[in-house]
Amino acid sequence: MNILMTGGTGFIGSRFVEALSEQDHHIYVLTRSPKTHTDTTNISYISYDYPISRLPFIHTMVNLAGEPLFGYWTEDKKAEIVDSRLLATEKLMNILMKMETKPDTFITASAIGYYGANNDAIYTEKTETPGDDFLAKVSAKWESAAHTAEDLNIRTIYARFGLVLDKDEGALPMMALPFRFGLGGKVGDGEQYISWIHIHDCINLLLHALRNESVHGPINVTAPKPVQYKEFSNILAKQLSRPAIVDLPDAAMKLALGEMSQLITKGQYVLPQKAKDTGYTFRYRYIEDALESIYK
Repeated sequence: MNILMTGGTGFIGSRFVEALSEQDHHIYVLTRSPKTHTDTTNISYISYDYPISRLPFIHTMVNLAGEPLFGYWTEDKKAEIVDSRLLATEKLMNILMKMETKPDTFITASAIGYYGANNDAIYTEKTETPGDDFLAKVSAKWESAAHTAEDLNIRTIYARFGLVLDKDEGALPMMALPFRFGLGGKVGDGEQYISWIHIHDCINLLLHALRNESVHGPINVTAPKPVQYKEFSNILAKQLSRPAIVDLPDAAMKLALGEMSQLITKGQYVLPQKAKDTGYTFRYRYIEDALESIYK
């Protein structure tokens, strides 16, 4: 299978590229700096202005590009978060429109932020109305920008990522840092839910969605057992052999991180109903097992 991808050098994208390559697919990674990467037998790094006519038939397009959410959300940062996602998607839509033979499948990243922050609701893919905060609006715009593929009768998948857990990349290293100094604890009352997924299941669920033709529309890329922050912090502390005794009020987090603090202080209970309905088997269903595998 030939796959054209944006975001293939990022946290999730690079792992997905590696997994696809191991299954002997050929991945064409769109990047602004192809010369800084080394091609392999199954991976080619190409620029956004690479002639479409020189590509083989592309079976699947994957869009994982986007400015990381981490960092103080100034107005410029928020604009970059929005623009990076929409521009990458629009570039792929332009490429798609130029293709004489269209791909079979289009996978685009989104986020469970689509649902908005609400600790009192349970969200599945059947939840159609997005929330009204910044992340919800970003996710809704991101998905809307990819609707061209769906309009062309291409199987379109909106991968709504939860908190992806990995030892070295993503949010977990930042969350673990205060614990390493003995300053960890819960944030606020600790009642807020974290809808998480281990990087192993994240990649394998994407592979499942790619090869399972019954998967289309939104799919929640989260584990089936969300966890409250107070439980998460206790389990994380145990894995790091550190105490969890320094609790931080919401106000302190907002002072330190600004609007971005909502990623930690506000919760969402999101279930991967579509993964369950289409037969995906999670390797890490419980946070204890996930963190143990990461820090063993």
